[in-house]
Amino acid sequence: MMPFQIKNLRVDFIKQGKKFVAYSPALDLSTSGKNLSEAQKRFREIVDIFFQELVENGTVEDVLTDLGWRKVEKKWNPPQVVSRKSFNVSVPVAA
Repeated sequence: MMPFQIKNLRVDFIKQGKKFVAYSPALDLSTSGKNLSEAQKRFREIVDIFFQELVENGTVEDVLTDLGWRKVEKKWNPPQVVSRKSFNVSVPVAA
């Protein structure tokens, strides 16, 4: 398999306490770091490991398809975000 580039991969960075979490919905991958720079570095590393394992196992097409990716003219395209909203949610709590 030839290497490919993923352009415009959405990665969300969230501060949780003293940690920074990096999460990509398109790959369903996350990692964390003690600062934003470390979270970014670790995310790049985890993406490399993720794809290395997919290639070694011969499961690139199966996994990306399961994650909603589409292959168009030999190029993989991540799922498109069509909307992003915030909702108020009431959560029942048992007494």
